[in-house]
Amino acid sequence: MPELQIIGAPQSNYVCVVRIACLEKGVPYTLVPAIPHSPEVDAIHPFGKIPVMRHGDVTLSESRAICFYIDHTFDGPSLAPRDPVEGARTEEWISLVNTHIDPLLVRQYLVAHLFPGTPDGSPNRAAIEAALPKMEQHFTVLDQAVAKTGHLVGNTFTLADINLLPILFYMNKMPESGAMLRRHASLSSYFERHMSRPSAREAAPPPFPGRQS
Repeated sequence: MPELQIIGAPQSNYVCVVRIACLEKGVPYTLVPAIPHSPEVDAIHPFGKIPVMRHGDVTLSESRAICFYIDHTFDGPSLAPRDPVEGARTEEWISLVNTHIDPLLVRQYLVAHLFPGTPDGSPNRAAIEAALPKMEQHFTVLDQAVAKTGHLVGNTFTLADINLLPILFYMNKMPESGAMLRRHASLSSYFERHMSRPSAREAAPPPFPGRQS
């Protein structure tokens, strides 16, 4: 069988998602580090985003499509329930995280800390403060969602959880979001338990170049 290549920067939460999916399935892969809009990424993704995948003649972009391919091509435990209701709920949570949670927590709040664009490189406090009230609402929604079973869907670890976990990894490292996470007991317990999985530990994003965390 041809080599499965996951192409993208290991710091990306969506690259992390795909790597966890491979590890949960027991699928060997090679991580090819690449930044957005690099030639190897632009050759596959029409908008130059990461991750992208190459498996023989098959190339794919977008983490959800890549995870679908991995889950349906290789042997190993299913990453999404085959039951239509729980499968739909898995897709629902993936969509909610991608369209609501990630844009606020990662693209606005985390970027304001790590890539602030301020003259002295200090965190963009205006962007951070603007995000915090909405973040509190998002954390409450997530806390309530995992309170009953410790999973977003049913009683098993699914792609819905895989898709959220790298975001919580970064939130745990930032001052305001870390405190917010600890105030939401069910979500904090959820994060600690699932972050202890071997797949999550192995795929955990490394620090960005030039940064300590």
